[in-house]
Amino acid sequence: MTGSRSALRTRVAQALATMLLLLLAVLVVAPEWVAPMSPLAVDPSKALQPPSAHHWFGTDDVGRDIFSRVVHGARITLGLVAGALFASALVGGLLGLVAGFLGGKFDLLAARGVDVILTFPPIIAGVVITGVLGPGARNLVLALAIVYLPMFFRIARSGALSEAGKTYVEASRALGFGQWSILFRQVMPNVLPLVLMQYVILFPLALQIEAALGFLGLGVAPPTPDWGSILEQGKNFILVAWWISLWPGLCLLLSAFAVMVAGRSIQNRLARG
Repeated sequence: MTGSRSALRTRVAQALATMLLLLLAVLVVAPEWVAPMSPLAVDPSKALQPPSAHHWFGTDDVGRDIFSRVVHGARITLGLVAGALFASALVGGLLGLVAGFLGGKFDLLAARGVDVILTFPPIIAGVVITGVLGPGARNLVLALAIVYLPMFFRIARSGALSEAGKTYVEASRALGFGQWSILFRQVMPNVLPLVLMQYVILFPLALQIEAALGFLGLGVAPPTPDWGSILEQGKNFILVAWWISLWPGLCLLLSAFAVMVAGRSIQNRLARG
């Protein structure tokens, strides 16, 4: 009985996560379909209006529609996180792949360099990097990419080390294939699923860091809609206009939940396979 209830809860969570991911995909691809009102349009006469039929999520202190800002902010927030993790996976994954397969001094130097980054908690490293470089979308992406590069490096290095000792690698060497040919044609396809899985696992964490940096004023420049910056804006009006902070915070929570459930589902399927 307990097992059937657990399985039912799992299926419900997966179905809800799937629907949320589809909705987020629509918001990222075509936010104007969902919220045609401009997220930058200012109307001081409608400042701090509560949720209503005309403004579903209410308005902010200068009369901008919160629903439009949250919907359009999905593309900014999720796009920045996705791009940063892609860059981190590409660079960190390649470095880890080469270091783990070839070993030697390059492996030692790369591992020590990664250990330096890992000495800082992700949020602290993100604050330091964006604080030095300054706020802005490009610097935010760079900061997130650097922060999560060690995680991709380690998973790719571990996978490459595991594959390097297998029979098919030794057979390929005996047949005269070069190191780089074996690495990129045979080893890399076997390590790639590990890197992709790591990408999904890290996405909710990177989303939290991106929002935190935006909340601290180290994210995209206003008035660009971003969930973290909308949260920062709403903190000054939390007692009189709670809706400003509620909706972007809820979107962050649901997005992290959807990706986390999807990641666990993929992980379980890979483990069973």
